[in-house]
Amino acid sequence: MAHVRERSPSPEISSDSLLKRLKTTHSSSTSTVDHELRFYTGLFGPENVQQLHQAYASSEPFKYAIIEKLFQDDLLKNVKDECIKELSFTEKETDIYKVNQTGDLASLSYLSEAQLALFPNLLALRDALYSSEFRKFIQSITGCGPLSGTKQDMSVNSYTQGCHLLNHDDVIGTRRVSYILYMPLPYGQEWKKEWGGALELYPVQPSVDGIPEPEAAPCKAIPPSWNQFIFFEVQPGKSFHSVEEVVIGGDGTARLSISGWFHAAQEGEEGYQAGQAVPELKSSREQLTSSSTTFIEYPDPAPPHPDGPLRREYMSYLAKFLNPVYLQTRTMKALMARFVAESSIELHHFLSASLISKLEPDLRRADQADGLDGETRQGRVPPHTAGVSGAWSARGPPHKWRYCTLQKTTESPRESDTILRQLQDEVFPSDAFRAWLSILTNLLPLSYAVEARRFRPGLDYTLATSEGDESRLDVVLGLTPQVEVEENETRSNGKSKANEEDEKDEKPHGWQAGDWGGWECYMAPHDEEDDPAVYRSGSSKKHQVNDASGSQDHDSDPGTGEQEDDEDESTLLTVQPSFNTLLLVLRDEGVMRFVKYVSAAAAGSRWDLCAEFNVGMVQDDEEYS
Repeated sequence: MAHVRERSPSPEISSDSLLKRLKTTHSSSTSTVDHELRFYTGLFGPENVQQLHQAYASSEPFKYAIIEKLFQDDLLKNVKDECIKELSFTEKETDIYKVNQTGDLASLSYLSEAQLALFPNLLALRDALYSSEFRKFIQSITGCGPLSGTKQDMSVNSYTQGCHLLNHDDVIGTRRVSYILYMPLPYGQEWKKEWGGALELYPVQPSVDGIPEPEAAPCKAIPPSWNQFIFFEVQPGKSFHSVEEVVIGGDGTARLSISGWFHAAQEGEEGYQAGQAVPELKSSREQLTSSSTTFIEYPDPAPPHPDGPLRREYMSYLAKFLNPVYLQTRTMKALMARFVAESSIELHHFLSASLISKLEPDLRRADQADGLDGETRQGRVPPHTAGVSGAWSARGPPHKWRYCTLQKTTESPRESDTILRQLQDEVFPSDAFRAWLSILTNLLPLSYAVEARRFRPGLDYTLATSEGDESRLDVVLGLTPQVEVEENETRSNGKSKANEEDEKDEKPHGWQAGDWGGWECYMAPHDEEDDPAVYRSGSSKKHQVNDASGSQDHDSDPGTGEQEDDEDESTLLTVQPSFNTLLLVLRDEGVMRFVKYVSAAAAGSRWDLCAEFNVGMVQDDEEYS
């Protein structure tokens, strides 16, 4: 295994020496005494410190510790009240999270005296967390080395219904210890496991390159509870974790917490070390900057030229699967002109009616059989084992993506599996489809990669990645059954689904409303210094959430909220999940792409057939060169 930044030693230390180490930071000043009094009685006791140290050292899948009661209860209740009444929460949504969040609480120090008077308890809690005695306490348990008291990094987060945080390792800059302090709402009501919001911890396994990566499913899930404090040392290749989607809504229920990081001692602080070695393992954030697709070469390396007509035998073969309108020469030429002009196009009702009549009902039955349909789950997060039996298996690693793929099996396949496998293994890789693609796009397909994908509600997604140095042709066949109410309402209005203009006039429902996630999103290339995780999804809705539980609107004070631009210009294309629609996109080098996490609120799985093609450009056609 690759060498990681050397951990500070954490030898077996006696209770007396631990207590002595903690006490050496104490002074007779009133502020120091006040800090200790704010914490739960007995927290700094030698027996408690020793127990936490031992529990931390033996914990799995990586080292972490849980303090069931961190602060005096009255203090935390007052902090909760100040957060709800005085702080502004902004809904933020990217490829990796959806959360209601305040600005950095370190900025509270820059408020006016009148504004500071609104947050006496929050300031007391912040100062206690970053006090010398508490930092020494954390250091004694984790062996993480000296921590900074000047670089404070924390915010208040409210996870309401639909909020989530996907797999990552927290490795950025000088972060050393991650922590979270829970204040679930409403106060006094026990948070139930089925409400979601658990902190999920992942074991790791070596990749084909020998680099540690998280397994597809977590091995531990810790639900939130009042005044509970969880912390762990930030380490690349080890500290992979996520926050399960919160599925409870209404009545002021929210997974309210204060979370942040202790950073390594900064310049001028005790224990500061200049020029610390850079970890050899890349962080999960760094690994997302690019991806590497394994392509299959065509048996005939010479691609068909788009100027020629589609051969008769190709036409006959594709007619077994495709809507015949897309095999008409006039239609193909018109579509090519649109694609060349816009670099993307959607083809509705792509597969033949006979194929769809078999595929659609069986996909619905598959969700019902696996307990992934909305009626069975009632909006709850399914177990990670759901939908991975038979021909389907979960594909990770989850710090990049998680979804199910179609595998070979000796079991009797479902009808939908048989159709999807034929499309995956025969139709999309065929010379006939290659020639058809060439005519439709005026490109030369050179190699391909194709897979059938199933994104389970409450579990699956892909995070934003890009191909750094070459363009790709993305071909995605959406096969997500739409909710029945949409179809019934369409029929009751007397509108045909083929009538695109009428459909645009209708109010979006289900997948089309964007609330269930699952959309395919393309983002502009980012600057090297930017974090791609801060990109907002194209369908996200930017607005001020009233308070931690989203109940009523109020004005935000300067410095207590975070200002954002009205519009995110980095979104290039967003496509909602659809059924029997083929999406073609010429993706330029550096463009980032992801499938948004599918919410547990969805009516069922998001299905598609996803293909990527290495392509060449036509050079001898002046009109399109």
